[in-house]
Amino acid sequence: MDEHSEIIQIDADTWRIEDGMVRIYLLAGTESALLIDTGMTLKNARSIAEGLTDKPVKLLNTHGDPDHIAGNGAFPGVYMHPAEEDNYRAHGGAGEIIPVRGGDVLELGGRALEIIELPGHTPGSIALLDRSRRVLISGDSISTGRIFMFGPARDLRQYLASLRSLQKRSGEFDEIWPSHGSFPVAPEQIGALCIGAERVLAGQVTWTPHEMRGMPLRIYNVGCAEFLMQE
Repeated sequence: MDEHSEIIQIDADTWRIEDGMVRIYLLAGTESALLIDTGMTLKNARSIAEGLTDKPVKLLNTHGDPDHIAGNGAFPGVYMHPAEEDNYRAHGGAGEIIPVRGGDVLELGGRALEIIELPGHTPGSIALLDRSRRVLISGDSISTGRIFMFGPARDLRQYLASLRSLQKRSGEFDEIWPSHGSFPVAPEQIGALCIGAERVLAGQVTWTPHEMRGMPLRIYNVGCAEFLMQE
């Protein structure tokens, strides 16, 4: 176990692993288990997961940013939206990509997980709807913290369209489990982020300067979260 991580059991077959500022999840059914992302530092994410369940563990990435793929190398393949491959490979992501798209269902045995496409944060960002628990696992697209919208292929307009589509399904889940920020998050956060993104696009939000790894950025605080964007 990494000294910077913490395992928290949510229920008998569900865990979240806090890896510094990023969060990963392990979901088990009666036949198999799914690890959702491998974090920022957890090269041993697979062994951690296999120590928590006796079910065979497969891997899915919500997207390919470097703080979500640290332990991917221990798996021969990963479920991922094919539109995410360029981003994943650009950050050193290895192994076979097993494509998943919106509407696909991963069945763990008594636990069905539906793939929902949420492009915008990255081209192939996805969420998973855990129907049995009425929970949405959202990756980076939903958060109460900072949502990165800078760098190649980030698109705030596409992100807003994804959230508007997701909002129509908010009656299907009671909680959102994000990769960053507060846990859990209420479904109402989707509408709040829509309003925030609309205001940013309309030029109605005052920004403050920020710098990350020498890159000048703008922080748009929309109340419910912050968007980080390039100047």
